[in-house]
Amino acid sequence: MVPPPPRTGPLTDLRVIELGQLIAGPFCGQIFADMGADVIKVEPPGQGDPLREWGREGFPLWWSVVARGKRCITANLREKEGQDLVRQLVAQADFLLENFRPGTLEKWGLGYTALKEINPRLIMIRVSGYGQTGPYATRAGYASVGEAMGGLRYVMGEADRVPSRAGISLGDSLAGLYAALGALAALHHRGKTGEGQMIDATIYESVLSVMEALVPEYQFEGYTRERSGSILPNIAPSNIYTGSDGMVIIAANQDTVFARLCEAIGQPALKDDPAYRSHAARGSNQKALDDLIQLWTATRSIDEIERTMIANGVPVGKVYRAADMLSDPHYIARESLTEVASETWPGLKQQNVFPKLSATPGQIRWAGPAQLGSHTQEVLSELLNLTPEQVDKLRASGIV
Repeated sequence: MVPPPPRTGPLTDLRVIELGQLIAGPFCGQIFADMGADVIKVEPPGQGDPLREWGREGFPLWWSVVARGKRCITANLREKEGQDLVRQLVAQADFLLENFRPGTLEKWGLGYTALKEINPRLIMIRVSGYGQTGPYATRAGYASVGEAMGGLRYVMGEADRVPSRAGISLGDSLAGLYAALGALAALHHRGKTGEGQMIDATIYESVLSVMEALVPEYQFEGYTRERSGSILPNIAPSNIYTGSDGMVIIAANQDTVFARLCEAIGQPALKDDPAYRSHAARGSNQKALDDLIQLWTATRSIDEIERTMIANGVPVGKVYRAADMLSDPHYIARESLTEVASETWPGLKQQNVFPKLSATPGQIRWAGPAQLGSHTQEVLSELLNLTPEQVDKLRASGIV
């Protein structure tokens, strides 16, 4: 494989030691790697991160996204020698990232109190289901449970069915995103004081943070949000409508935009109809209004609907799938998807680095390495000055 290009982006002077596995913690590490940090992922020898095997049979592509841009080594954290390797790496790191169940690192002598003695500037990023404190702290926590506890699952889906879920591990990704945000805030603090600190990011609180006014609405109005399918109650029109060859979203719930929608569908008088002329009125008559719009869209193609709405300044969009993303001219112009160097998947396309920075944009240097421990020799010799013979000895004893 061609050697990867040099690291670029705003974080090239930073190093992250990533422990843990699966999604929430590694997604945080992915963000750092995308922005140029030297992310060293530590996996257990002989087995690696289970995400290496996740995906459709024969196509474990998930790993290539979450592990992209990282250097991957192995170390047995259950053995003293493996723990010592992590301590030595921490001495040269800015961040240690982990998503084990709280108490696990302390059991291995790798808790924050111990590691800050080695490196007082260390920022320790801890991602878990419920946090490092509280009565639920030691429970196992997955995204699905965190999404339920954070309030998201109850409001997802159709009203007459059990709660649905997003088709992605949304809680994990939100937790990883908030963990990265907290870590960069701590980095700013360290720049002023020289002091590191610990970041306590949870899945359930990351979900809770995006739940808008759900709690105050109950506290002061006694109102509990319920599942409402493809709409938000009283926000109209804003829904999925069916055309002759697919689905499209039209959102025209503001007065001026609704007036333009009425012109677009050939019913200009609707904007002055008492049933629809105000935001509150449209909300009260949401179903009838959606039915009117659906009558118009049903006989038209998605392309015709889009052209008409765009010409009238009405927000509109096809409900995209992967095939739409790969061929969309806006995706192509902005390089929202980009080809990533991969040992296993020639021509691999992935979502690019977001957000885009004008002066120091991030970059995906390669997809996750296919071979377990592929950077062990490189990292241990570069950072810890171990000889090939010393690494071989560690490998023979099952430490790496």
